Amino acid sequence: MSMSDSDSSVFGDYKNFRQVTRDRLLLEMLRSAKTGDKKSTWKVLIMDKLTVKIMSYACKMADITEEGVSLVEDIYKRRQPLPTMDAIYFIQPTKENVIMFMSDMSGKTPLYKKAYVFFSSPISRELVSHIKKDATVLPRIGALREMNLEYFAIDSQGFVTNNERALEELFGDEEDHHTGDACLNVMATRVATVFASLRELPFVRYRAARSLDANTMTTYRDLVPTKLAAGIWNCLTKYKTAIANFPQTETCELLVLDRSVDQIAPVIHEWTYDAMCHDLLNMEGNKYVHEVPSRTGGPPEKKEVLLEEHDPVWLELRHAHIADASERLHEKMTNFVAKNKAAQIQHGSRDAGELSTRDLQRMVQALPQYSEQIDKLSLHVEVAGKINKIIREQGLKDLGQLEQDLVFGDAGTKELINFFRTKEDLIREHKLRLLMVYAACHPEKFNGEKGSKLMQLAGLSSDDMTAVHNMRLLESTSETKKSSTGAFSLKFDVHKKKHAARKERSGEETAWQLSRFYPMIEELVEKLSKGELPKNEYPCMNDPSPTFHGTTHAPSIQNFDVPAGHSVRTRRPTWARPRMSDDGYSSDSLLRHASSDSKKMGQRIFVFIVGGATRSELRVCHRLTTKLKREIILGSSSIDDPPQFITKLKMLTANDISLDDLEI
Repeated sequence: MSMSDSDSSVFGDYKNFRQVTRDRLLLEMLRSAKTGDKKSTWKVLIMDKLTVKIMSYACKMADITEEGVSLVEDIYKRRQPLPTMDAIYFIQPTKENVIMFMSDMSGKTPLYKKAYVFFSSPISRELVSHIKKDATVLPRIGALREMNLEYFAIDSQGFVTNNERALEELFGDEEDHHTGDACLNVMATRVATVFASLRELPFVRYRAARSLDANTMTTYRDLVPTKLAAGIWNCLTKYKTAIANFPQTETCELLVLDRSVDQIAPVIHEWTYDAMCHDLLNMEGNKYVHEVPSRTGGPPEKKEVLLEEHDPVWLELRHAHIADASERLHEKMTNFVAKNKAAQIQHGSRDAGELSTRDLQRMVQALPQYSEQIDKLSLHVEVAGKINKIIREQGLKDLGQLEQDLVFGDAGTKELINFFRTKEDLIREHKLRLLMVYAACHPEKFNGEKGSKLMQLAGLSSDDMTAVHNMRLLESTSETKKSSTGAFSLKFDVHKKKHAARKERSGEETAWQLSRFYPMIEELVEKLSKGELPKNEYPCMNDPSPTFHGTTHAPSIQNFDVPAGHSVRTRRPTWARPRMSDDGYSSDSLLRHASSDSKKMGQRIFVFIVGGATRSELRVCHRLTTKLKREIILGSSSIDDPPQFITKLKMLTANDISLDDLEI
């Protein structure tokens, strides 16, 4: 596994995916351009629209400044000449970017003293030749390197390739092979840079195109994982000779899937704190806007905060069930008040347990020593309160129960019709999502009039009906022709009376209501880790080398023991409860210990989903990392919350409509 020479983290030797990405940008790129004393050699950092996002997902502005950068500029904007300063260019290797860079540094009066140029992905020979031809530019270049880092590290175990239109371009009603191939080429290049960053060479497994017989025609959509896997492997083969110290034998596993593997996960209500925040609060990315009491006694002030991993309370609660998160927030507030004399005076002799979480929040906010940590705690009390209010007002518990029952075969058409008749005031988006869950479980019901009648009963608009109908475009050829034995490529017991799109997992319990559902990748990753993923359904792009596990068979986790007493297939009932902390301060221990369990990790497993990943799938990767003792990294063309996914689904048959034109 790739380790950086310098360890700026407090987590010990092991570094997670995002930490490695951060170190490469700060140490390998910015620090390598340093000369002499930092104060006397401040530099300008110049980036394009993509690379500025790459940088912002992995690093903070303070990190960049610490490495000697005093100014960050956009390569396409008019810039002030700074002939006494050096410039660091972090750009994509496009013709336009190279022309802009050459324009900056050529002639008698270049914009900067010296240029250190780092490309986010491999540059073509033609563009390198173009740079070398200019005799005035060449002496002014301090470095010309390929960083091979062209992805957004959205999470400590997640990345996206920023192909927001992948679903439309690859699964649209009108197949456009030219557009599709261009999309896959960019995606393959960017996925490959993940392995360049980590110095990992994977076994590339992919979901194979399946057909029922020789007469069934394989569509372009069916071949998407195959084409992407081939593209990634092509890039990796080049890296083996082009990148110093790149592994020559396999060190990890990659599984390439597409959105057809699980159509339920993107639309079903996920009941974790993280997913509920993004689903119900209309957040912009990870940005949440809330009101805080004015320090001067005036009206409340609006404040923007980022719900991210640097917040210890968020880190602890994000994958907890919303009910669990709410309980723990109340416990934290109660414990803080109980330990704080000023707070006790504030509310007199009453027991803190008698107060509501909101009362406790107001009390703590009024304290003179109201600290940043308690500020964060107070923020999460407000967020959880808003979510719980929406759940109550919109009747989401009953809706969520029916969704789960449909998935596990405990409810069917009769219960769905009854729900629509008794819940006429349910908002349109929830009705749409419920029908989409039903359509994913029972695609055969939407071939005739039954589906239309159900959609009419739900009062769906024609726009919403389009989203339901477009789910057929995410079914593979074989699945479109299947009978009612399953919506996906799962084999269920034909003797079962109930029709289920998910199997109840034996020996598993759930600590919280509405947490039965699990994304399909959970089952696939466990099978891959155990060496049980069928080779005919998930072939390997590269022949396994004999050195991996000392065998020529498909890789497995035989060398990585699971603690005795817990089956690899058994979900622990406390999935929503990670390490406990009882007040607003002790959450910090989570940051200190977040990677302490990772020191004895086995080989990494990467899962890449074309067409958008979900927060439930990201949560599963964190959970399986602990369970399997292997870092599971999720990648996708984008990460989509349900509203975004539904909008993209509508685009599959929309002509001349942009994402901005569609609202749900």
